[in-house]
Amino acid sequence: MNDGADNGDSSLLITESERKKLLAELRTRLFWVGEKIPYFVEINGKKCKPHDRVWELINKEKLSEDEKKQIEKCIAVLKKKEKIDELELQTIEMTREEAKTLSDETAGLLRAIMDLKEIEEGISKKREKEFHEMFSTQRTEEIRRWLNFLKEVKKK
Repeated sequence: MNDGADNGDSSLLITESERKKLLAELRTRLFWVGEKIPYFVEINGKKCKPHDRVWELINKEKLSEDEKKQIEKCIAVLKKKEKIDELELQTIEMTREEAKTLSDETAGLLRAIMDLKEIEEGISKKREKEFHEMFSTQRTEEIRRWLNFLKEVKKK
């Protein structure tokens, strides 16, 4: 077994402490912040595109009942895949590189699940609206500062 004295060689097998660290990171609050939703994930032998699906749903003005059902189904499928990935990370012998790749995929799946839940609940649209309002307000204030600056420069 690997004793961890190899200074980060990703081709060596993951140690038990490294494995526990990766699993602990997945279970912390806000672990998903900054994580990328995977572009491709293999689920039940099929290649799925969670990134594209989440992006498509985020950009919809209004969700149909069918789309809401699809979101629920998608969340269930992604949760199942996430649990499988987490179990593999917990139990299968693998290299550090493989473990990091699997951990990143798992975190991305969890991020996709969180985003889909927000879309389903309408939270993402509300946040997007709040962001645009805040951005608009900041732009207006910035324009006023520039106009005042130009007036001051013109006076001199």
